[in-house]
Amino acid sequence: MSRVLITGGTGFIGKNLVNRLLAEDQHEVCLLVREPYGMGTPLPKPLSKVREKLDLVFADLRTVSLVNRAIKDAAPDIIIHLAAVGSTDPFLPPHKAVRHNVDGMINLIEACFEKSYTTKKLIVARTPGELTKMNPYAASKLAGWHFCEMYARTRQYPIIGGMIFQAYGPWQPERAIVPAAMRAALKHDDFPMTAGTQKRDWVHVEDVVAGFQAIQQSDTLKPGETVELGSGECYSVAKMVETIFDLTNSQGKPLVGALPSRPGEAPEQVADVKRSEQLVGWRPTLSLQDGLRQMQETLEAA
Repeated sequence: MSRVLITGGTGFIGKNLVNRLLAEDQHEVCLLVREPYGMGTPLPKPLSKVREKLDLVFADLRTVSLVNRAIKDAAPDIIIHLAAVGSTDPFLPPHKAVRHNVDGMINLIEACFEKSYTTKKLIVARTPGELTKMNPYAASKLAGWHFCEMYARTRQYPIIGGMIFQAYGPWQPERAIVPAAMRAALKHDDFPMTAGTQKRDWVHVEDVVAGFQAIQQSDTLKPGETVELGSGECYSVAKMVETIFDLTNSQGKPLVGALPSRPGEAPEQVADVKRSEQLVGWRPTLSLQDGLRQMQETLEAA
């Protein structure tokens, strides 16, 4: 059994990935978390149910000594780095973004390949926002990835990127656009929103998790390579919300343009899934309609 260490395992993608890996019963799973989870604070509900199957190590990625100790104690074969700050607050202070997303990235790389003798691959979650760099979160993520590329090219460290497009699905924060719109629709409430003209590649978290597994299992990816995890199709935010209200036969309606648009939004983002299939044999399997119906059934049953 391979030993997989996950950073950011308590987040949206992380909770789904942890449960998928444990369900397959082919991996030992260890989470790198901050201290509170070891001091009586319970893990989030989807993880507390599988707590007995998880190992925990504790570190703040900004602190070199703690990261080195955590990687040594975990002794992982594979590391999947999902942790970041700014995914829900992209206009966070730049210095905070750099400390977490750049310094933390460097500390993790060096702990993996200069202090550890077990790490065979480091898989780094990326964001399509890196392509346009229109906010501190995206800029800091790109800067962190540039260091990944530098180490991959100059030292051949096995660092691979997994670029996650607009993911949605179970255990997503309620304030995210898809669950927020779905809840409003099911309550037959109107839904105030921005103009929503920006087009996004909406991908179900089940497919994202499967993509990370395909990256993990691949032995042909070159150091510094990135696999794009999306659907390959583009729909505007407004179209997505309208689809949710149509699907649920809601008596409410989207109030498109009722809220001011947020700055720093790229007009369009779409994954190259044909290339992803060529690289690791992965393609998304859930259509937008099926993914939304699955979310609807989950919320209605809650």
